[in-house]
Amino acid sequence: MTKAAAPAHEPQWLTAEEQRIWRSYLHATTLLEDQLDRQLQRDAGMPHVYYGLLVKLAESPRRRLRMTELARDAKITRSRLSHAIARLEKNGWVRREDCPSDKRGQFAVLTDEGLDVLTNAAPGHVTAVRNALFDRLTPEQQKSLGEIMQIVAEGLQPNEAGADLPWLR
Repeated sequence: MTKAAAPAHEPQWLTAEEQRIWRSYLHATTLLEDQLDRQLQRDAGMPHVYYGLLVKLAESPRRRLRMTELARDAKITRSRLSHAIARLEKNGWVRREDCPSDKRGQFAVLTDEGLDVLTNAAPGHVTAVRNALFDRLTPEQQKSLGEIMQIVAEGLQPNEAGADLPWLR
């Protein structure tokens, strides 16, 4: 039986306060995602990730995006996107179109029916987001949260080639 190699240096363990903050973050984000997912399943028959895809398409010119761009914007793997788009196609909310300039490329296009579903789901969803997050924070806390999350996201999304990001997998 071989021993695992010892780390080159001792990890910088979290302090008690950092551990409290980390666990609070995990607890809150898990509960928030669950609440938003349940609300959208109940009111619109779709998970939160599908709602996000429909929003991205609705905000795009001609309600269409290359699949690779949609994966990047949604921060999900290409295989997860492909599965989601297949389900949205089955519902009639999205259709795929071949890209004329790239034989391997495809567009995801929001259908009129998909736009109607999104339009009907949006009021309940924004109410759920407001109740779960924004109504609990002061304007200063909201601003701080936005700044903090932007810093974290920028740090996790390097621009160099070969970065291990979900939409590149």
